[in-house]
Amino acid sequence: MHHDSCVDRRGFLASVAATGAALTSAPSILGAERKSGSGLQIIGNGAFTYECIHNWGSESLPSGHDYGGASHGVTIDSQGMVYITHHGNPGSIFVFEPSGRFVRAMVDDLRINDPKSGNRVGRGHGIDIRHEGNEEFLYLSPNESTLPFCKIKLNGEIVWKKTRDDLNRDSGIYDKPKTNYRPTNVSFRPDGGYYLGDGYGSHYLFEYDAKDRFVRTIGGPGKENGKFQTPHGQWLDARDGVPKLVVADRANARLQFFTMKGEHLKTLDGFLFPADIDVQGELMLVPDLHARVTILDKENKVVAQLGEDAAWRERVLANNNAMRSEPNLWEAGKFIHPHDACFDSQGNIFVVEWVVGGRVTKLRKVS
Repeated sequence: MHHDSCVDRRGFLASVAATGAALTSAPSILGAERKSGSGLQIIGNGAFTYECIHNWGSESLPSGHDYGGASHGVTIDSQGMVYITHHGNPGSIFVFEPSGRFVRAMVDDLRINDPKSGNRVGRGHGIDIRHEGNEEFLYLSPNESTLPFCKIKLNGEIVWKKTRDDLNRDSGIYDKPKTNYRPTNVSFRPDGGYYLGDGYGSHYLFEYDAKDRFVRTIGGPGKENGKFQTPHGQWLDARDGVPKLVVADRANARLQFFTMKGEHLKTLDGFLFPADIDVQGELMLVPDLHARVTILDKENKVVAQLGEDAAWRERVLANNNAMRSEPNLWEAGKFIHPHDACFDSQGNIFVVEWVVGGRVTKLRKVS
């Protein structure tokens, strides 16, 4: 593999003006919404106006195919094919054409026996894709203590697996008493290396180089800078021409930025429950599990906060997130629990939500 030619699916990261340090409050227009001529809800405003296509792709799912307990992750390959991870059946990943037509289910290996139903169910969670030489590969993290991180070909064939024991052999992290393992996400370095994030378990990121050799761990549990409480997702931020690792430190309600050597650079507050990150050009996209999706500009100022509505959020979070299993209460143009989101090549946004039965929303850019 020619790792010097590696690029990730989340857009070709542009060298742009330097990233600022402060997150400012969003303009009042950012929550604006109205109906389009098609009858679909319109959210946002100005350059960040989108038509909400809720339940994108669901009508094409064959009988017996469902997202189960939740839809979790989304990634898009160079041909525009969309990959959605889930806790349903069959497999752990559903693949769709750009039109929303279902293509296949895959990765049956990464499933568990559900103690409630007695059925085998998927455990797809964090997913991303990268070009390596002449091929694209999926990197998948199932959020389950018995399952490994995997590198997968686009046809579903598993290239390698990294288990808890493999990570411990490299790092010794799990020798510490009461250290759990429950992975959440992956991300890529510009030199061909990558990070594996144990966001629900040890709260560490594990860095590997382009030859799959262990380099270091980053983080660990805590609230101080450089530590995490649920590092749920992470991504590469090279918007100012200097590559940085940015981590969605979810339960600490912040983003943290690190050098490529793992040194803490800065912390960006102002989030609620940030779940993951995507970058396209000068923009950074942050799905927030608390019912909104934030877009930041090259100076890390909020330019759009899609779905922001404090009263709606209060309803969503009431009774221990009960609304996630009550689709009759969901409203058009509103989010429940955005768990992952990414740009496509046209600047549209795909949002997947942690809700029972799953939900994928395509935000089609209209201006």
